[in-house]
Amino acid sequence: MKSLFRRPESVFLLNLLIIGSQSLAAAEPEVHADRSVTFRIQAPDAKHVQIDVKGRTSDARKGKPFDMEKASDGVWTLRTEPLDPGFHYYFLMIDGFRCADPTTPLYFGWARPTNGIEIPDTELDCYLPKRVPRGEVRIRPYYSKLTEAWREAYVYTPPEYDRDVEKKYPVLYLQHGAGENQTSWSNQGRANIIMDNLLADAKCKPMIIVMDRGYANPPDASDSGAGGRNNLFGKVMIEELIPTIDANYRVFADREHRAIAGLSMGGGQAVSIGLGNLDKFSSIGCFSGAVRSLGAGDSPEFPDAAALNTRLKLFWIGCGTGDFIFERSKALHELLETKGVRHEFIAHPGTHEWQAWRRHLHLFAQKLFVE
Repeated sequence: MKSLFRRPESVFLLNLLIIGSQSLAAAEPEVHADRSVTFRIQAPDAKHVQIDVKGRTSDARKGKPFDMEKASDGVWTLRTEPLDPGFHYYFLMIDGFRCADPTTPLYFGWARPTNGIEIPDTELDCYLPKRVPRGEVRIRPYYSKLTEAWREAYVYTPPEYDRDVEKKYPVLYLQHGAGENQTSWSNQGRANIIMDNLLADAKCKPMIIVMDRGYANPPDASDSGAGGRNNLFGKVMIEELIPTIDANYRVFADREHRAIAGLSMGGGQAVSIGLGNLDKFSSIGCFSGAVRSLGAGDSPEFPDAAALNTRLKLFWIGCGTGDFIFERSKALHELLETKGVRHEFIAHPGTHEWQAWRRHLHLFAQKLFVE
């Protein structure tokens, strides 16, 4: 039986053992009022220490590591430039060796457990915990015959779910981006908190959200990782994941109460799987989506516009204007306009990062399953 994960966390633990004798974080990072951050790392034997903060500039793919300065006590210190508001992955680099900072939480990103830091945003608070009823994120294991491996889906249930055991709910299947996994929308994206806040303000319908790992390979194939073709994932979702959710949660098992959305790679998956299975989904959300084709499934032909307008309740596209994928999202919007496909397109300041996708989910969820 093929293992589902390569267990990169084991590599991370080995990294800590290797550097443990010579390096220890002196304190957790300090976020200042101007959004700069001070990092302190105790590494007396190191020759060169850096902090590599991802997505800190106007283009999330640019930005060189920050060099740290060593004091006489062996503590390396750095105060960064002001960082963009929101969530940032970062790596510690010791003499060119990339490893984790033990003072901050690990998130699965960049295809490995990775540190992350939050920079306060004065203009967006939809993802911040408030004194409202809280839902739960549950883990649903299921065995995939297609991949011959166990999989885990993360499932958000609204605060009221266990109180009314007769009530049924619509379902949103929500996909992560490349290099991330089924934990990312709840950990980095705070999807559960976004939903709790919306429900408390009566701004959206109560719904279940299903978050699964967006990679699935035949049992005789090696793990494709972030850059793989993921050629079985759509099949896994349709033939195995959806039936698992329908059988184990109180949901409406019909297309009218089922939606699919995702960010970046997951946005491309949402469009491809959604358009290829209109008998299963009535709404599609594409957040900074890596859309390669608008054919249904693997077909290069554009689907019938009149049929889409009849069957789709909502086709929603959002992207930041500073995102490297913005032109592709805009082209998708223009193609849909040309073909006469009813949809919504939201362009806003922002790049390819979690602050944009938190905003997208907040807006998209309010339009779902509305009569």
